[in-house]
Amino acid sequence: MQATTTAKQQQEIQTTLSRFSHEIRNPLALISSELQLLVSSHPEIADDTVWDDIMDNVEYMKELLCQLSDYSNAGKMVLSPTELRPFLCSVLSSYRPTLEYLGITLEAHLPLQLPTLNLDQVKLRQALINLLRNAQESISHPQGIIQVEAELLSEGVCIHIRDNGCGIPAEKQEEIFSPFITFKAGGTGLGLPITRQIIESHGGQMKLFSVPDQGTEVRIFLG
Repeated sequence: MQATTTAKQQQEIQTTLSRFSHEIRNPLALISSELQLLVSSHPEIADDTVWDDIMDNVEYMKELLCQLSDYSNAGKMVLSPTELRPFLCSVLSSYRPTLEYLGITLEAHLPLQLPTLNLDQVKLRQALINLLRNAQESISHPQGIIQVEAELLSEGVCIHIRDNGCGIPAEKQEEIFSPFITFKAGGTGLGLPITRQIIESHGGQMKLFSVPDQGTEVRIFLG
């Protein structure tokens, strides 16, 4: 009974957020356009530091609305047969330049033979990029390493994403999957809830293991 109630509450939250983001998106677009017109007529405004703060806040609101939309739609899947190994290689290839620029080593351990799974490639890519970004942001030392490994199981595949970053205290490990709870400055608190919802909508599971000052491992089970 509790699981049914939780699912119902989850749906109600998503519906409310979807309506909220829809209602606020249009006036925000108007405000953004009006600000652009204002600076076109009075270019000297752009030299004021307050102007930069205003534009930063507008961009943050746009990003938050995008995150709200992602959260509301994370469970809507468009599945197609996907060869898992080329898909994972593509995701890692797209994120590798960012890590190289930051001096973080990316190690990939992918078996030559991985199955073809029914996946929503756009959403699963989003989930994996979210996890890679979280791993990247947890590393503040010059010996940063992120390892991505795929492991064949009898019932499917487990994807491991490990980092040697700051880790997460035990009391915060479940909280971070709740919407709007974040421990990062400027974070929306929606990245990990979106990620977990995407994985679970594929019929999979996501588990997190973390030790402060040693690092974090996320395991994604897909079948």
